[in-house]
Amino acid sequence: MGLRVRTALMATTALALSAVALAGPATAAEPAGKDQDHTATRKAIQAAVDIGVPGVTATVKDGRSTWSTTAGVGNLRTGKPRSADDRYRVGSITKTFVSTVILQLEAEGRLSLDDTVATWLPGVVEGNGHDGTKVTLRELLNHTSGIFNYTADDDFGTAYFTKDGFFQHRYDTKSAADLVAIAMTHKPDFAPGTSWNYSNTNYVLAGMVIEKVTGHSYETEIRHRIINPLHLKATSLPGTRVTVPQPSGHAYSKLARTPTGPTYDVTNLNPSIASSAGSLISDSSDLDRFYGALLRGELLPPKQLKEMKTTVATGDPVGDTRYGLGLADVTLPCGVHVWGHDGGIHGSSSVAVTTADGRHSLAFNFNGDWSGDAGAVVVGEFCGK
Repeated sequence: MGLRVRTALMATTALALSAVALAGPATAAEPAGKDQDHTATRKAIQAAVDIGVPGVTATVKDGRSTWSTTAGVGNLRTGKPRSADDRYRVGSITKTFVSTVILQLEAEGRLSLDDTVATWLPGVVEGNGHDGTKVTLRELLNHTSGIFNYTADDDFGTAYFTKDGFFQHRYDTKSAADLVAIAMTHKPDFAPGTSWNYSNTNYVLAGMVIEKVTGHSYETEIRHRIINPLHLKATSLPGTRVTVPQPSGHAYSKLARTPTGPTYDVTNLNPSIASSAGSLISDSSDLDRFYGALLRGELLPPKQLKEMKTTVATGDPVGDTRYGLGLADVTLPCGVHVWGHDGGIHGSSSVAVTTADGRHSLAFNFNGDWSGDAGAVVVGEFCGK
């Protein structure tokens, strides 16, 4: 969901690779002398723990080989280490799954990306200048809709991302309609199609469209279309279930806008506040499998995969990150080109990326949301430095 407690929810860029100075033309080729023993990846992961992340788990798939590593702890009270098999809340990585289902429905002729939101959800996007008759499904998926991000609402942030609010409201149930209604109390960020802004409301609406088109929840469709065919054994849609399936570590947060102060265990929460924008649970191996299969064309026909990879500018001043349909496009300093998404939710920060051919994939999780250089881990793995 892009949930970063210190800033409410990540609402500026799709991939939290802020430390990565990305520039130059995209290329799928990897540099000669690739770091075969993952030394640079190990160092970057250990560095994250050294500066305050409780623990990290990561898995790489490169061709036929799989490599996993961990550092730090999954439980600050007992000192139990993190496991390569840990399941964790993946936040906005959920968006790629939702977008994949929408594109599969397009391939089946059941909807068009040029359909307006009002075609499927009449009367849902209206008020304070919002007009669902002028927003297309494509604009939802690439965040050019201008629809206000409900997680940027001040009252919502106070209720769910501050210490007092979180412990009072952590088990609240919110419907998708509730979340969209929050967004509708604000004016749009801009006219549809005229700019870019990351909005979790877009993907709550996309989940609602899936249900309207299919007659099934977005959770059911993701299970039927992605989780079961790919045999993603650790991946689940929790609905309102407040716990994370075992094996898993704990998730920790400062529940503040600064990275200082006490650390709180925020593992258990009702993920309905994230809905189809960020409620998924998975592990690193499953995420590697999913993104590799997606980029290899195992989930979408060529036409729809091309649409997913058709990107727009995100306002990134360096120009290194562009956004497609639930899929970010990043070029690393060494010239390696990766596709993927990041995600954050209380106490959990995750990244999953893969090369354009789907051959080399990396997924990892920090079980703290206030510290750690995710970009360094990605650069370490794909650039070897």
